[in-house]
Amino acid sequence: MQQLSPQQLADWLADPARRRPVLLDVREPWEFQICSIRDSLHMPMDKVPERKHELDPDADTVVVCHHGARSFHVGLLLEAAGFGKVFNLSGGVDGWAKQVERGMPQY
Repeated sequence: MQQLSPQQLADWLADPARRRPVLLDVREPWEFQICSIRDSLHMPMDKVPERKHELDPDADTVVVCHHGARSFHVGLLLEAAGFGKVFNLSGGVDGWAKQVERGMPQY
């Protein structure tokens, strides 16, 4: 699994030549209600094992949580299930809010 910094993800999302990744937000519903990266797919961490069939194993998938720890574990689970293009957003949505989308609510 590759690690992406918030700025690397922002550059990827801004590049029209690159296919947009799936932004898989694995935080709890209450966290997702506070803030999220635009167009993220919300799938709480505890639901991923039973819902991973909803995801494309061939798609670039960036897993997001608050700081990057839960998303790392979900990324490992996805890789073990055969997903080949998994990225972890290091620093999570907190890093995104501090480095990229500075007006985003934080918690």
